[in-house]
Amino acid sequence: MRWQGRRRSQNVEDRRGERLAAGTGGGAVMLVLRFLPMLLRSKAGRIILGLGVVAYFGARLMGIDLLSLGQQDTASVDPNSLTQGQQEQVEFVSVVLADTEEAWNNIFAEQGQTYEEPTLVLFTGAVRSACGTANSAVGPFYCPGDRKLYLDLSFFEEMKQGLGAPGDFAQAYVIAHEVGHHVQTLLGISQQVREAGAGRSQADVNALSVRQELQADCFAGIWGHSANIDRQMLDSGDLEEALNAASAIGDDRLQQQAGRAVVPDSFTHGSSAQRVKWFKRGFESGSLEACNTFGSEL
Repeated sequence: MRWQGRRRSQNVEDRRGERLAAGTGGGAVMLVLRFLPMLLRSKAGRIILGLGVVAYFGARLMGIDLLSLGQQDTASVDPNSLTQGQQEQVEFVSVVLADTEEAWNNIFAEQGQTYEEPTLVLFTGAVRSACGTANSAVGPFYCPGDRKLYLDLSFFEEMKQGLGAPGDFAQAYVIAHEVGHHVQTLLGISQQVREAGAGRSQADVNALSVRQELQADCFAGIWGHSANIDRQMLDSGDLEEALNAASAIGDDRLQQQAGRAVVPDSFTHGSSAQRVKWFKRGFESGSLEACNTFGSEL
């Protein structure tokens, strides 16, 4: 991916040197549930998750906010101690974010609208957002409450080693996917999904979540189309990196890796094939109209 020497976004907030003060964090449970398939991919993760859920809800029944306990002086990394490779990662994500800004500013302008650029928050270990407190285990996420993306850069190593999804364009896909959720917020889609899920069964809510996540994949593909066609940023093999990453985080593949039966009704992000399909649709078309996952067969 040809990213060196390009403009960096000014919308990057580096919190890696911060210590997380005590406070409430109920929103973290929602984030954990969102990334549940990823947490379940190992036996140790399943055990820890199960114990954590039991402890959390047991404490809540007793009126204790468990997530606010023991969070003061959370260990953090001194940014000044970062290696050259880590600094390069910061430059990379700043360039990718800047390129998504260029793409979506142009797309919104074509629609007669103004794109509001999101902020990307870098953190280490744990972070507090308007959606609650979360640690790195939930992976990258977008919080509509403050319209910010959150990323622990260690996730890129997890992609490479744990998920078998290496490569800079694979990493860029992850950022573009979260930006896709921001676009959904700006277009009112996220609110419509929340309203549509009110009072519905868990299976129905999961199905809506899958469509929302696949649309974010498609929006990520739209950015990839723009980066490739308008700014010639892609090298040979980059598209395959993104498709491999999309496949690696499909719900069916994560459930299989966790040693569980594949249960489609429990999917929240979509199967590997679906994630690949919708990223490719956005990448090939570059069109918002092509990303209507809510009115199409998945």
